Amino acid sequence: MGSTTGWHEDAVIYSLDVKTFNDSDGDGWGDFQGLIDRLGYLDELGVDCLWVRPFFPSPLRDNGYDVADYYGVDSRLGSLGDVREFVERAHDRGIRVLTDMVFNHTSTDHEWFQRARRDPNSKYHDYYLWTEHPEEAYSHPNIFPDHEDGVWTYDEVAGKYYYHQFYGHQPDLNIANPAVREEIHDVLRFWLDIGVDGFRIDAAHPMMHPKGHNAISVAEGMGIFEEMKRVVREQKEDAILLAEADDQPDQLDEYFAGGEGFDMLFDFVTNQHLVYAVAVKDMWPLYRANELLPDVSGVGQWANFLRNHDEFNLLKLPHEAFEHAREFFGDDEGDSWIFGRGHRLRLADLYAGDHDRIAMAHSLMFSIRGSPVILAGDEIGMGSDLSLDERESVRTPMQWSDGTNAGFSTADPEACYNPVIDEGAFSYREINVADQLNDPDSLLERIKRLIDARTMCTEIGHGDYHIVDVEPKEVFVHRMDHRNTVLMAAHNSATEPRTVTASFEVPPAAATDIVGPGEYEMADGEITFELDACDYVWVRGDKRGERVPLGEP
Repeated sequence: MGSTTGWHEDAVIYSLDVKTFNDSDGDGWGDFQGLIDRLGYLDELGVDCLWVRPFFPSPLRDNGYDVADYYGVDSRLGSLGDVREFVERAHDRGIRVLTDMVFNHTSTDHEWFQRARRDPNSKYHDYYLWTEHPEEAYSHPNIFPDHEDGVWTYDEVAGKYYYHQFYGHQPDLNIANPAVREEIHDVLRFWLDIGVDGFRIDAAHPMMHPKGHNAISVAEGMGIFEEMKRVVREQKEDAILLAEADDQPDQLDEYFAGGEGFDMLFDFVTNQHLVYAVAVKDMWPLYRANELLPDVSGVGQWANFLRNHDEFNLLKLPHEAFEHAREFFGDDEGDSWIFGRGHRLRLADLYAGDHDRIAMAHSLMFSIRGSPVILAGDEIGMGSDLSLDERESVRTPMQWSDGTNAGFSTADPEACYNPVIDEGAFSYREINVADQLNDPDSLLERIKRLIDARTMCTEIGHGDYHIVDVEPKEVFVHRMDHRNTVLMAAHNSATEPRTVTASFEVPPAAATDIVGPGEYEMADGEITFELDACDYVWVRGDKRGERVPLGEP
């Protein structure tokens, strides 16, 4: 693909796990050849960037985020040649590829750790953080408090304790060590040479925490990410870095480093407030989220999402809303609450399988400032399986059809990496791609139309975002202004019709209905939205009274 710096500002990103997407050889594990076989589906869906979650050799104690070799591919998923072919085939369709990189920690199975524990004089020993006296050492709350007593675990081979913010089998890397950072740079260069277009950096926030016995940290702070940015841009001028950094709102702009750091940052603040707002049918949380977030225009881009492959974290909500959401979204058995911070449920579970509400939430996510990120399966309304351990509940195989194993694999069901959902309202017999294809009223087709709309309306990626204050607060209206054009979107979260009016300086003849079932009328410099339950509508126009071709920046 040709170089197009800034491509991510208009990207529609799709997140998938190769292991659970499509199995080409019938062994029960998704693989890169299976992913290649489904590129046509992804192309038709309209996405133009794939975020592929970890596929490296791993003991899979943490879904592949426990990396044992940064330079390899799990043999059950394919080979380096398969990855290269996948990237080339994706590029042929105009689809870019981001790979997940986990640099906060490795698996205990990684060769670096194995050498470190065996030889205290090895350079690898200083790749990790050790103490012989944990009671005197720096401590920090573990990220998985349900399963780990702390951040120090004894290693019998080394005869010392090693530091880990995540699970005990995931020792933290000593990021303050320049040799470790150079290893990271080499890994980035390797995968850029394979052809990928950038990286989603896992756990960017924990990477910055003080670590080890003496609580050491990187002296230049965010400079480690600026180093990474220079490395990737030297190798590929339009490669990007996307950070997973669930930090405090007033710290988020630091990750962009004035344009020298991350290109994009996942917006956990808006995520939690938006999903909660749509569920409780009151849009005040979106006003609050907008007040909390720093202005990053000119230095970076937000990545919007509704759900990801982890738990639905609620910690950015105010205390009263947090406690309400804990109960409001909980399942009857109380099995969905995890880590004291969220629910291990998919979006469709959170919205009780209501496809109208799911579509409206996607419309909000697609139309606010930033680039949208879709979790594989959310476009058809897949649910969770709470019988699976921890966050595996939201990582079941893609439901392609009502055939064997949901069309994911021809293997015996017990051979699949995770079982498909085969009972209840979210069973693959009830929810699958084949049934929703070409049905104009299906959730899948509605999501396709929203993706098309996002692609056409470049105001979203480049314009100024403003909330239009309207009553009642069940309705949310916002606008994106860019040069002489404006995009206005209205969303009704109520279960009954609502009517709202706002100023709109576009002549009626220069306005275009972009997407959504909602209706509107324009007169005397105003626009009146007539919205049924869960209706939404986007209206685009030129303030000069001219017709502007769709898709022009």
